[in-house]
Amino acid sequence: MTILVTGAAGFIGMHVAEALLADGRQVIAVDNLNPYYDVTLKKARLARLQLYKNITFYDCDIADRPALFAALGAHPEISLIVHLAAQAGVRHSISRPFDYTQANVTGFLSILEAARQMDKLKHLVYASSSSVYGANNKLPYSVDDRTDSPVSLYAATKKANELMAHSYSHLYEIPMTGLRFFTVYGPWGRPDMAYWRFTEKIMRREPVDIYNHGDMMRDFTYIDDVVRGVLGVLAAPPEKTVDTAAHRVYNIGNNRAEKLLDFISIIEKTLGMTAERRLLPMQPGDIQATYADIEPIRRDIGFEPTTRLEDGLPKFVAWYHDYCKE
Repeated sequence: MTILVTGAAGFIGMHVAEALLADGRQVIAVDNLNPYYDVTLKKARLARLQLYKNITFYDCDIADRPALFAALGAHPEISLIVHLAAQAGVRHSISRPFDYTQANVTGFLSILEAARQMDKLKHLVYASSSSVYGANNKLPYSVDDRTDSPVSLYAATKKANELMAHSYSHLYEIPMTGLRFFTVYGPWGRPDMAYWRFTEKIMRREPVDIYNHGDMMRDFTYIDDVVRGVLGVLAAPPEKTVDTAAHRVYNIGNNRAEKLLDFISIIEKTLGMTAERRLLPMQPGDIQATYADIEPIRRDIGFEPTTRLEDGLPKFVAWYHDYCKE
C-alpha cells in the first residue's frame, strides 16, 4: 500500500511518515522545506526518514500545481493521503498573510485536484486546527460548535480547508477526514511553539514572555498520541450516506486543559532551573483557552490519549538537550 504524506519534513509529518515506514508501508513524501523556521531541523527530520528504503521524497511546493502533478503522476498506486503540509503559526499570519493563502488554500486545492484524479484513492486525511473555534467561550470544544468566527487568518484558512474538503467529497465521492489538532508537542517539535521557546530561554537564563499575564490554558497533546490518532483515522474512511458526504471532522486532543503556568513549572522542574517570567498582555489573534471534546473520535476509532504532560514534557526536554549538542 502506497501512502502520500505531505509536509513530511514537518513535526507531525515526520512522525506520521516514520510510523508508516516502520510498518512497512511505501511512503511518497512531499515537502518544500519552507524557511518559516530553521531548515536545518527540517533536513534533520528528513534525514531520519531517508534511513528507510521504502520512501520516495519530492522537494516540491504543493501550491506549484504543475510540479506537484508531475511528481504524483509517477505514482498511480497511491491509495491513501495524509495531508499535513501547511503554513503554520497564528501570529505569523498577521505579518505574512499571503503565505497562508498560498500554502493553505491554493496548496490544499492542488491536493484536492490531484486526489480526484487518483483512481485507487480510498481516503484523504488532512490537518485542520483547534484555531477554527476562534474565541468560543464554551469548553470543551465540540466538533458540533460553530466555527464561523475565526480570530486569525491562519484559523480562517483552516476552516476554508474543511469547507473545500466537504465540497470535493460531495462532488467526487472521495472519503475525507479533517483533524483539528490541539497544541501538539514532543521530540522533533517546532521552534516557534511555546514549549520549545520556554525551554530554550530558561536554559539560556533569558526572560520568558508569558502572554495574558499567564491566564492561559491549553489542551497539550503529545506527538505519540497524535500519531496513533492519525493512523487510526486513516484506516477508517467515512462512508457517504443519503444525507451526507463521505466527510467528517474530529478533534485530536488530550481531553484536558492545562494551565500555562503549570506547564512552565514542569519545564523548570525538569531542567532544575527557575524561569524569569515576564508577564505581558494577550497577543492579537491568540485565544485564552483550548480544550478538546474527543468523544466522537473515541467512539469511532477508539482514540484514547495516554501521555500526561508530566511525562511528555521531560521527553521533549531530553530530546532538546541531545539535539542542541549535535
